Amino acid sequence: MREKFIRFMYGRNGVDDLAKFESTILWIPLILSIFIRQPIINLILAWIMLGLIAHTYFRIFSKNTSKRYEENQKFRNFRYKFAVDKARKKKHFADIKTYKYFKCPMCKQKVRVPRGHGRISITCPKCREEFIRKS
Repeated sequence: MREKFIRFMYGRNGVDDLAKFESTILWIPLILSIFIRQPIINLILAWIMLGLIAHTYFRIFSKNTSKRYEENQKFRNFRYKFAVDKARKKKHFADIKTYKYFKCPMCKQKVRVPRGHGRISITCPKCREEFIRKS
């Protein structure tokens, strides 16, 4: 039986990061439908779950691997940008007591300067624009 399944899946996309994410997201309407007792909303949630299941299996069994690879790469890039932005905000929040952040008026580059030095001249590392701000 295992060999038959392997032969069936040959040339197909299979489970990738986007398929794993979609099957994880599938749990949200399922859990909501347990706690919500209104039949119309449960019907809508059931259709959402059915649509997600259909799309996930369509991607898994698809033979157009180049298109599925492109979709997966877009998802992975989005997830990476989200993680980098989250880490940047976490670092900014941790440094808020010791550093102050300014945007360059010319190129909008963020510049970090130490707090408590009064009015200082800040030089942008990207465009070399000089501006004065209170730290």
